[in-house]
Amino acid sequence: MSAPYQTTDSNEPAAAPAATPEHAAAAREKRIPDNGNEPISLWPTTIICGAVLLLAGFILDYGGDRLSYSSLFREGYVRGTPPGSVATPLPPKPALDAYMARGKKVFEAKCITCHGPEAKGNGSTYPSLVGSAWANGETERFAMIVLNGLQGKTSNGKIYGVMTPQGIGMTPEELAGIMTYVRNHFGNTKGDVITVEMAKAAMKISAARKNSGQSVTAEELTADHVKALPGKPVSATTLVDPLTLDPVLAAATAAPTAPAPATPPATLPAPKAP
Repeated sequence: MSAPYQTTDSNEPAAAPAATPEHAAAAREKRIPDNGNEPISLWPTTIICGAVLLLAGFILDYGGDRLSYSSLFREGYVRGTPPGSVATPLPPKPALDAYMARGKKVFEAKCITCHGPEAKGNGSTYPSLVGSAWANGETERFAMIVLNGLQGKTSNGKIYGVMTPQGIGMTPEELAGIMTYVRNHFGNTKGDVITVEMAKAAMKISAARKNSGQSVTAEELTADHVKALPGKPVSATTLVDPLTLDPVLAAATAAPTAPAPATPPATLPAPKAP
């Protein structure tokens, strides 16, 4: 017979009996949480977060005028000089430099994520803009792609995916800048300037499309938009205001001349005494 369980008069608790193999197996199992303290499963959390991201992407891509700030700002608005201060206008720049500077900002904000910092794409889902026949070709066709996006075949006949429209909330100055920038950077050397006037015409043409609101296709571009945008061309060396991109008159840029000295009044001879 086994010895009876011994008790002692000391305050220390008696040692617990050794764990049996059955007890060790049960200890390895997951602890049953208390009611109300169960951990949340990852699957519902992942599904909910994914749905939110998809909804946000859809709103950003197809939000239309709901995400446009055009209702908050007047077209062509330039902040004036505060009262009591002296306006210091920026020096004019050659048109090509001014438009390129504006276009670089647009490219870094809208295009660099897909086409990359060197506009070479990735060869599979995003095409290269370097030497692109459509980027360097007819300006109306290029403008329709930028404003409305593209689906189907590209200029090299390959299908990369659907390009989202970039014209939502874009100003004529931004459209003119990005087109000029791409056509004169990344190894492209067109040397021309897509003016604000041409960009405004492009936006009117885009709004009048039969499939307005949908991405353009190679078939539509070939049938309707293989042409140059209307508008008076501007030389690359024409001086323009770097903010408004408006041409600056040569007289306004000339150094002010010093005023001519005032002619002293003629003195009359003194009257003779009688």
